[in-house]
Amino acid sequence: MTFPARVPAGLAGTAVALLLVTGPSVATAPAAAAATVPVAATAPSAESITATQDGPDRITLTDERITESSGLAVSASHPDVLWTHNDSDDGAQVFAVDGRDGDVLATVTLEGVQARDWEAITVGEDVQGRPTVFVADIGDNFGGGWSEVWLYSFTEPSDLGEDVTVEPVRYTVQYEDGPRDAEAAMFDPVTGRLWIASKENGGAGGLYVAPPDLVTGATNTFTRVADIPGLTVTDGAFSPDGSRLALRGYFEVAVYQRPGGTEPGAELERLGRPQMPFQRQGESLAFTPDGRALLLGSEGERSPVQRVDLDGELLPDSARAEDAAEEEAADAGGAAGDGGAAAPSGAAAEDGAAAGDASGTIPTGLVVVAIVAVLLLTRRRRPRQE
Repeated sequence: MTFPARVPAGLAGTAVALLLVTGPSVATAPAAAAATVPVAATAPSAESITATQDGPDRITLTDERITESSGLAVSASHPDVLWTHNDSDDGAQVFAVDGRDGDVLATVTLEGVQARDWEAITVGEDVQGRPTVFVADIGDNFGGGWSEVWLYSFTEPSDLGEDVTVEPVRYTVQYEDGPRDAEAAMFDPVTGRLWIASKENGGAGGLYVAPPDLVTGATNTFTRVADIPGLTVTDGAFSPDGSRLALRGYFEVAVYQRPGGTEPGAELERLGRPQMPFQRQGESLAFTPDGRALLLGSEGERSPVQRVDLDGELLPDSARAEDAAEEEAADAGGAAGDGGAAAPSGAAAEDGAAAGDASGTIPTGLVVVAIVAVLLLTRRRRPRQE
């Protein structure tokens, strides 16, 4: 905490005298004219990497069971909680991680599921509007060797006080243009549909969208909507308002305007690349709840999750609108203050003086006279020097 510098006594006395002389002549704007800025109902946790502000730049996933964190998502039900999971060759479980210190709070085991090549996790809603976790078993290290891949979903637990086992919903997935490797699955809050970004060495990947309604008794065919040039995609996420899409590779991140539609040939406009920390194998990405920062994860034991703040066009539309509203409110407040500083004239001045007298305010003239009298008495009482 920074404390203000101490003001010398002489300067303080001068300031008080000036205030007494000039204070009554300065009009203040009425309280009703003061600008107000909306404030969140609950303040964010200042210690959390997922908090909207003042959080740490990184946490470490400390649990020894997390050795290949391959996906990352922010909980929709629990503040300061992240979801992650291991890559292949691990049990079918996801970890609820404390976003303040990286410790595991609880595990959720998916009953009857074999984790073949889990690569992504995302949080959205089911058809009933319940917060839902989607786990994407979409990796294909054989370059199109799997004829189909799977998505699993379960309702986000309301209590993370203990480990639980759930029976997930399973969706079979194919791509309209054939099998391929992929490591990014994203829930779109605007349309309520799931998207997948394929991973192609050399950056020739594609962006695929699910059909409007996923079904469990048949194959869900994902449609290629746009190409993703120049990026070997290892994860992605939509911003909370859906206006931005962030995709990452091993060593870089790109932020896009949301796709221009769900039909083939949709425009995918890249807005920029935020600076990012070096990570030995960058695998995961998520937006903070307010959309103002990205959380970037890496594989390996005791792997870090690092926060990167966004600015300018990279910020989601909702955050840019909030900033514009605050700036407008500040400008309005400044204009009101400048207008209030102008001294009234004519009849308004007389009315103001009368109002001041009625409220018990000492007139300016009397204050000046009193100060001059005190100064004269002080000079007269000063001892004569020999």
